[in-house]
Parts: sequence; C-alpha cells; structure tokens
Amino acid sequence: MKTTLKTLIAAGCLLAAGSTLAAEHGLRFGVEALYPPFESKSASGQLEGFDIDLGNAVCAAAKLQCSWVETSFDSLIPALQARKFDVINSAMNVTEQRKQAIDFTKAIYQVPNRLIAKADSGLTPNATALAGKRVGVLQGSIQENYAKAHWAPQGVEVVAYQDQNQVYLDLTAGRLDATLIMAPAGQSGFLAHPDGKGFAFVGDAVQDEKIFGSGIAFGLRKDERELKQRLDAAITQVQQQGTVQALAKKYFGDIDVTVK
Repeated sequence: MKTTLKTLIAAGCLLAAGSTLAAEHGLRFGVEALYPPFESKSASGQLEGFDIDLGNAVCAAAKLQCSWVETSFDSLIPALQARKFDVINSAMNVTEQRKQAIDFTKAIYQVPNRLIAKADSGLTPNATALAGKRVGVLQGSIQENYAKAHWAPQGVEVVAYQDQNQVYLDLTAGRLDATLIMAPAGQSGFLAHPDGKGFAFVGDAVQDEKIFGSGIAFGLRKDERELKQRLDAAITQVQQQGTVQALAKKYFGDIDVTVK
C-alpha cells in the first residue's frame, strides 16, 4: 500500500509539473509559417498573421509569455507529442480523428473551405466535375482528408504538398487544375497576388462536419487540464472583447468566422 501511495504521489507531481510548465517558462506555440494570412513571415523574417496576433492576445489575457516554434503542418501533432512546444496554433480544425491523438481548447473561429481554379474552367467542387483532374492540397490537412474521401474514389487525382506555396506554383504552371483551401488563405495567399490573375473561387464552400469539425482551436497534449482551463478562459475573454472579430476583419475582410 505504501508503494501504491508513493506511485500516486509521484504521478500527481509529474502532472502538476507538466501543467505548470507554461506558467513558469512561458507558452511555446507550434506553427507552420507558410500559410498567409493565418501565419507567414514578413520581409524582415518576423512571424505575422491572424493566428500570430490571436496567440499574442490570448497569451496577454492568460498572463503568459508566448514564443513560437516553426514546423511543417503535417509534423505539428508529432512535434507536440514530443514536447517540442506546448500548444498548436496553426489554423487547425478540431476533428474526431485528431482528438484521438491530442486535446483541443474550445473552438475559437471557423472559416469556409473552397476550391480555386481557372475562372473560366467550368470546374466546381464535386467529383463529377473534377474527374480526371489534379487537385493540390496541403499535406496533413483536412482539405486533403476531404478530397481523398469525396473525390479520389471518383477518379480525381489528389496531390499533397508540404508547402501551400508550391501548390500555387504548380497551379499557375498548369501542373494542377485546382486547389482546395481555407478561403482566407486562398484569397490572401494567391488570388490577391499577380500570379492569381485569371483564377477564382469556383462553386460554393464544401461541407462535411465530420471531416471539417466544429471549428479551429489550439491543440494540446492529452491531460493538460490546467493549461486547457487557463487558455479556454483567455479565449472566452478575447472573444467577448471582440478581438477575434476585429482580427478577422483585418485579415479576412468580410468572411464570417463565428463558430456555429
């Protein structure tokens, strides 16, 4: 019985140590920095974008000092589990599949997902129209999951890339016919630039609640209950203060980001 008690005490100490790590040493956000306007780098090499400003606002509300660790999007969950940082803050949707591996804070915002193609291509985001076409997606993203679930079985070639910018390059070069992407990223990262001339969002936003989940949130390791509670309270504060809506207006224009 003494051994059991000692084991429980030791386990409790480890849990407490893990949950207070962020409070003592600051919060390390994991981010994929090649996805404007959510996160990217300025000409001077500084991180910028919606998620960067959002993370700083949440840290201020939670009274935490935050820093940033960069990695590719498909490496975010493994790197979180390996404790290379404390929280994922990189436009990651809450899905049942991801919840098997990690926990999430409350949903913070939500954005539509749309198909980009040549404006005169006649393409729409359905398997019949895209049959025989090549659609680029970000590797490890829910857009990849959607395209592989709904389109690939019907003869659509889904091509995954580690870098969304490479998707745009292959799209303009004619090596891809379309890309499925979060609407704000497609607008800011491609359509608003000279390379995006002649391209447009085609058709309506795609829908699948099982794949796209309940909104975008911060990702946490399992059982980080104290950190989750602290971040949830800070998120509620910045939502009630109108900070999320103000940042959305700044970076996304008139796109509604309200969590349904």
